[in-house]
Amino acid sequence: MVSDMTFINITEQPSLYNDLENKPVSEILTDINREDQKVALAVQQTIPEIEKLVNGIVERMKRGGRLFYIGAGTSGRLGVLDASEIPPTYGMPDTYVIGLIAGGDTALRRPVESAEDDEEQAWKELQAYKINRHDTVVGIAASGTTPYVIGALRRAREAGLLTGAISCNPGSPVSAEAEIRIEPVVGPEYVTGSTRMKSGTAQKLVLNMISTAVMIKLGRVKGNKMVNMQLTNRKLVDRGVRMIVDELGLPYDQARNLLLLHRSVKAAIEVYKNQ
Repeated sequence: MVSDMTFINITEQPSLYNDLENKPVSEILTDINREDQKVALAVQQTIPEIEKLVNGIVERMKRGGRLFYIGAGTSGRLGVLDASEIPPTYGMPDTYVIGLIAGGDTALRRPVESAEDDEEQAWKELQAYKINRHDTVVGIAASGTTPYVIGALRRAREAGLLTGAISCNPGSPVSAEAEIRIEPVVGPEYVTGSTRMKSGTAQKLVLNMISTAVMIKLGRVKGNKMVNMQLTNRKLVDRGVRMIVDELGLPYDQARNLLLLHRSVKAAIEVYKNQ
């Protein structure tokens, strides 16, 4: 599929700032912060597309579908990060939201040479999960030109899956392959081409919005609380106990015993109320 827009690689345009090495630290930090303030406004413009994607994901996940993030480099790491937060935060098994990065787990810590240049590799990796029409594939690529992501979206869309793309360049090749195109245009980076900065921040914000909204609509939040979170440390146990105290008005120790018995805030509250 060819984009109907003239593609301009905005993320590779020269920085609006120059002679960075001659600036005092205070000016560098102030300039970076000034640029960062543009990010949330750029993401705001994409809310209608994010809403479409969230609704599509929720509809499919209610039928047993899964959400796959596909990316390379910083974009891939952000996808893996977002996916990895779902089980501890919302108590969902790690088989529902899955992040794939070009080069595999090794690429989480260091670059894997040329891994992102293979258009077929991501689809091969997706097929290992027995991917089907109930699943959603979201490609993440700041520049919008990553072959690893382009190939995955193309094949996924051909197979009838819901596809979304997150790119910081409008009309990019990645966007052209997706059904839903999320394009927060943040402008040139402070250090020319360093898309781990504003572009990476924009992608992180969008991923936060997608996964949080999906989990809320799947019933993993009650009121404004993470009632399905995993009790993996003392801080989270204490947080869970306080949720039960607020909801049921029990003494702290009784609430703690109830939580440790049932291992989730939601289950503890439901059992107590149904006694």
